[in-house]
Amino acid sequence: MLGKDPLSRFIGYGLTKPDSAGLAAGAAGTLVGVPMNQRIEMPVAENLMAGLAIGLSLKGYKPVVFYERFDFVINALDAIVNHADKMNEMSRGQFKPAIIFRVVVGNRAKPLYTGTTHMQNHSKAVRQFVSFPVIELTTAGAIEAIYSRAKSDQEAGASTMLVELKDLW
Repeated sequence: MLGKDPLSRFIGYGLTKPDSAGLAAGAAGTLVGVPMNQRIEMPVAENLMAGLAIGLSLKGYKPVVFYERFDFVINALDAIVNHADKMNEMSRGQFKPAIIFRVVVGNRAKPLYTGTTHMQNHSKAVRQFVSFPVIELTTAGAIEAIYSRAKSDQEAGASTMLVELKDLW
């Protein structure tokens, strides 16, 4: 859905690595069919990923940043809170970064249990810092509708953080 827009750019790490079938599925297999030229493979540098997304957004692209672990979003909060969220107000509407932040809370189900440091959900805290929606995806059936809403918000110039539970995959 998101990859059909030629201006969409997917930012993260592990977005181009092959899966067990040799396909570059990326983002836990959710980027199947998204052209490689729309994927930006990054080092493990979460603040840099958010900063790149802000810059791309200001140039007319529609970035989706994939953070495989919500725990690591803490490293990106400077860019997310002080720039992505506040730039519209600071520039009096001249600059409106519109980003979809896709964040994953690690799983509790076995055998893929990722441990306590990879399953923290900071949604409540992030909501205190930003003015854009932080939406927790709690059922697999709601994911497509919520992503459609986030894409519509992005088209209108607004950011959204979508928090996925890995146990729903």
